[in-house]
Amino acid sequence: MIIAALVSTIILAILSIFQIALALGAPIGQFAWGGQHKVLPPNLRVGSVLSIIIYFGIATCLLSKSSLYQITPQGTLLDVLVWIIFAYLVLGILMNAISRSEPERYTMTPTAIILAGCVFIIALA
Repeated sequence: MIIAALVSTIILAILSIFQIALALGAPIGQFAWGGQHKVLPPNLRVGSVLSIIIYFGIATCLLSKSSLYQITPQGTLLDVLVWIIFAYLVLGILMNAISRSEPERYTMTPTAIILAGCVFIIALA
């Protein structure tokens, strides 16, 4: 479970850096948000910033559940949150898998699969 928590946290950190780059106007939009824009428009840049906040919340829950860094208390609420995160990531797998953007499909789908697998391991613990 500790390895799964570390792997998921590292992936979320890398995704956060990616989202920061998107929010700042880097021309890598084909890898996110459906891949329709090389440089994201303002509304999707806001979405990238919100994604970073979501990633932070996910990492907080995963680190707490694995007892690597106790931020939120252990208990039923944390257990439920981790399962919700797992469901969110499974939805992310599906959304990335049906993306019209090949770069997004081929990079983000495996990323979401790895994240979901790590969260599943953490949720079962």
